[in-house]
This record gives sequence, structure tokens and C-alpha cells, in this order.
Amino acid sequence: MPTIRPVSDLRNNFAEINKLAQSSNEPVFLTKNGVGTLVVMSMDAYEESAYGNYIYDKLHEAEVEAVTNPERISHDDVMEKARNVLNPSKE
Repeated sequence: MPTIRPVSDLRNNFAEINKLAQSSNEPVFLTKNGVGTLVVMSMDAYEESAYGNYIYDKLHEAEVEAVTNPERISHDDVMEKARNVLNPSKE
């Protein structure tokens, strides 16, 4: 269940809002006159959310690429290219 608080609590009860955001690792929604205006969240929750968005974006890019590019590469070829990148031969 989302935590919804009036925006005035940010000024009047900052420590409580901060503790709530840190302990729950969930966003705290702040409203003004019953309308959402701000979201407060811990840094850890923000970074986790940002990382999830990054992964989602990369997966979406891969799906679009798969639809638009008919070229397919075998698993063995992908692994060989990866090994060559990670461990280039010393010649």
C-alpha cells in the first residue's frame, strides 16, 4: 500500500518522512490539496529503480533489434566473440 502524506509533512515532520522512506525502501507520495506533487524515496530505492529502468530499456532495445534485424548469430559464435573481447590473444 503506498504511503501518501501531505506535502506540509515534509517541512513539519521531515525526520519522520525521512525515516519512513529509508526504512520501507518504498516511495512516499506527497500531496498538496489532495493532488500528488512530489515523491520522496531513499537513495537505495532510487538507484534500484534506475537500474531496473536501465535493464528494461536495454531489453526493449534488444527486442526492437531482433524484430528489425534478420541476422542471427549462434550461441557458440556469441561466446567466442565474448571470449575474444575479454581475453584477447597476445600476439
